[in-house]
Amino acid sequence: MRTFGGFSSGDNFFYGEVIGEDVHILGPPYWIDIYPTGEVRRLAELKIELPVVPSKLIAVGLNYSDHIAEMKRTEVGAPLIWFKAPSSLLPHESAIEIAFPEHRTDFEVELAVVIGAPTKNVTVNEALNHVFGYTIGLDITDRDLQKEEKQFGRCKSFDTYTPIGPFVYADVNVSDVSLELRQNGELRQSTRTSRMIYPVAQLVSFASQSLTLLPGDVILSGTPAGVGPIRAGDQLEAAIDNWPWLRNNVVIAERGVPIRKA
Repeated sequence: MRTFGGFSSGDNFFYGEVIGEDVHILGPPYWIDIYPTGEVRRLAELKIELPVVPSKLIAVGLNYSDHIAEMKRTEVGAPLIWFKAPSSLLPHESAIEIAFPEHRTDFEVELAVVIGAPTKNVTVNEALNHVFGYTIGLDITDRDLQKEEKQFGRCKSFDTYTPIGPFVYADVNVSDVSLELRQNGELRQSTRTSRMIYPVAQLVSFASQSLTLLPGDVILSGTPAGVGPIRAGDQLEAAIDNWPWLRNNVVIAERGVPIRKA
């Protein structure tokens, strides 16, 4: 397994490969080309930033049977996909800002897929050849807005509503790995990726039939049962297999100009 991410030191941002306790700085973004500059920094001295910057952030719904049951929905017979705004991405150890504290706003932990090559009309058998790697993601959702509106883009796209990271992992098999989320130390969601209705290869193939996936694009592959509300002061910890945990705290967003609901 290889580990990649985005980092900063002061005002300097760069991508790098994590090897042991060191970060080997790369030239272009790693999902475009892995080109070491020769410079090495200590991981402990760096701030972990967003590990990837997608042109498209695609979410998948209703991909675990237990979540379908808890939401009182039925399977739709094909992957259910929509777009989230890339501006909703949030790095490791940053704060989720609840836009409407009077609304129910839920956590959803997911395996996130990072595309590594231009992908259009690929078969299921070819699909994984177009995947660079994987990371941990949260799909924060305003349930009140989700119930009011016919599409899910807005209720899931507020700034900070897609924590992701800390790193992206390549050369790893995610067909049957653990996926879990803890809220204030209490286990809330727990499953294995083998329980997905549509596995990663099928999701990538399906999405590529409708649009061209570009290197760096991210697909959130769906959440299992156990979703629940977040509140200011919460600490969320998400994990896949034995990867480092994605940790985020929760606060109330500062309001300037009032946000209109409609």
